[in-house]
Amino acid sequence: MKQEIAEFFYDKIRWILSEAGIPEKIAAKIDTLILVLVVVAVTLVIAELLYRIVLFATRRILKHKRYLFLDKMTIGNRMRKVAYITPPIMLNGMLPFMITYDSIWSVYLDRVVWIYFVVSVVMAVNAVLSAVGDSAFTNSRYHDRPIKGFIQIGKIIVYLIAVIVIISILTDKSPLYLIGGLGAFAAVLMLVAKDSIMGFVGGFLLLENDMVRLGDWIEVPGTSINGSVFDISLTIVKVMNWDNTIATVPPYTLINESFLNWRGMSDSGGRRIARGYTIKIDSIKPCSENVINRVKRLNKEFAAYIEKKIEQKLKGSVVNTANPQGLTNGTIDTNAGLFRAYADIYLRQHPQVRQDMLIMVRTLEPKESGLPIQFYCFTADTDWSNYESIQSEIMEHFASVMPLFELYPFQSAGARDTVISGLLEGQYPLERIEGLPYKTVKSVE
Repeated sequence: MKQEIAEFFYDKIRWILSEAGIPEKIAAKIDTLILVLVVVAVTLVIAELLYRIVLFATRRILKHKRYLFLDKMTIGNRMRKVAYITPPIMLNGMLPFMITYDSIWSVYLDRVVWIYFVVSVVMAVNAVLSAVGDSAFTNSRYHDRPIKGFIQIGKIIVYLIAVIVIISILTDKSPLYLIGGLGAFAAVLMLVAKDSIMGFVGGFLLLENDMVRLGDWIEVPGTSINGSVFDISLTIVKVMNWDNTIATVPPYTLINESFLNWRGMSDSGGRRIARGYTIKIDSIKPCSENVINRVKRLNKEFAAYIEKKIEQKLKGSVVNTANPQGLTNGTIDTNAGLFRAYADIYLRQHPQVRQDMLIMVRTLEPKESGLPIQFYCFTADTDWSNYESIQSEIMEHFASVMPLFELYPFQSAGARDTVISGLLEGQYPLERIEGLPYKTVKSVE
């Protein structure tokens, strides 16, 4: 039956060619080619009609309800690429009706149609993967995920399968036979494309272990990379640095070397402050009544704390009402301890400091320059500019109140200090000297 249909088409084409004045010998050689071209044209028209119908229906659906995947499929020619799978399918089914067994085109056309089918499937699958990647990136749940890398992995796998299948079609060998011979080819490929393969493996590990996401602020020691990640692929990671320069780094560099990711800070909602001053050790002394009465005016809660500590001291107890174990963040025995207590209370009352995270004021190991005192807390705003503003305000406030506790931070002597020292040694009147440290001598108060 198939041969009869094929002969019928050939007879009609040869009749048309003979009417056109083409010799019979030439007509016998090109009749199959003409028939195939006509059928291909018909299948392409059918595919275009199918594409337009599906596109019209999709747009009607999107008017009533938004589906991210369908919306992304309408971008560019993605839906057309899917619709154009139909021509090779139709050709493959119609081929027995178009070619006779004795035709010289039989073997070649069969292979061409199958290759056409594989290429169409690859284009359609890639279009679907691109739509999936775009819809996932637009979705608020996955917008910070490196979806692009996984989509690239999927496309590479599709390409590899397609290449193997096409080679098997051309050589008339089983795909399994070709896969078995890839061992030697892989060894050569490792030598020729070592960097590309390392980048691919590094990118896959980077995505699989969720080490970097879009929007993460990363810092790579020893390099100029210090900024926000805005693009991640299997072979490259792009970073917008703090100074708006763009840096690129291969994924395997991030795998092989350590790097700092600030995502945890952003997710926690608190950014750490761990700064302090180095106090001159000779300014640390037992608290006098004058110092206690002076600093009481700084804060009502601090004044209540001092009264409570005085009461506890008279009873021989050091129990802190905020800590049943009796540990205190500050004392009233020394001016340094009193300042630590004030700093702790100040931070716990600050509106821009996270109260549900660790707040601590501590002294560190003494140095040649003095005794370091550190303020440890977390800001409630992780934005860089706002964080720096909050941190600066806290540090400036502590610097301004330290003289009230008769504490002075270490500062290297400069030319002005040398001049003032000379004036004081020469008995120059204090009231005429500008630039004296705040409350340096009692007569200046």
